[in-house]
Amino acid sequence: MPSNAIYTDLSGYYDLMCADIDYSAQSRSVQRLQQLLGNGGRGHLDLACGTGAHIRHFLDAGFQSSGLDINQPMLDKAQVRCPEAQFSLQDMCDFRVSEPLDLITCFLYSIHYSASIERLRACIASAHSALVTGGLFCFNAVDKQQIDNGSWVSHNLRHADSLFSFSSGWHYSGEGEQQLLKLHIEKTAANEKHVWRDEHPMVAVSFGELIGLLAPYFEVQVLEHDYERLLPWDGVSGNALFACVKI
Repeated sequence: MPSNAIYTDLSGYYDLMCADIDYSAQSRSVQRLQQLLGNGGRGHLDLACGTGAHIRHFLDAGFQSSGLDINQPMLDKAQVRCPEAQFSLQDMCDFRVSEPLDLITCFLYSIHYSASIERLRACIASAHSALVTGGLFCFNAVDKQQIDNGSWVSHNLRHADSLFSFSSGWHYSGEGEQQLLKLHIEKTAANEKHVWRDEHPMVAVSFGELIGLLAPYFEVQVLEHDYERLLPWDGVSGNALFACVKI
């Protein structure tokens, strides 16, 4: 059973890894937040856009969407999926836009890829600079103090005569500003199993700390991590949706 660290380039497996995600529900929820809390405008940028699955839904809803990522193969796939969108190879912690935007999104906990508090602060500042006054910055996050190191999310699927099993889980040591996203992939084909494991360094932050970083730039509302209903965060759960209006 061969085992090795996963690919630096996630693009070949990314859509399979995310096959259980309801991109449509997530996109609709944020579009509703844009109507309720934002300025209702249609200029949209998706940070860490991956292969463009969310952007496809925003385009179909009438948004003028664009995306950025640090992985060019991801962007190549996104351009095929969304030929009418603009994509750029940029770091979400230091990006520029050609004209002010109405809405910036960052789905799938990708805000944590900033990897340090300093870079997270820079990401927030970049988003603030890119938005018009009253524009909305929307993302989901996990509270480091609520992470269960033994909890994993998994799904299986068949693709190209192979059975894939994908698992991911957060790990936080209990101190410091870094947590890990652990990934585990198994591929079984012709009675041969291959296993890949990897760990991605992510920024660790409590919701209190995160609100403190956002407060100088945004009016912040924290919501339950529920894309079907818009409810205030209960103050307890470790997953939440942040809706931040530029002030």
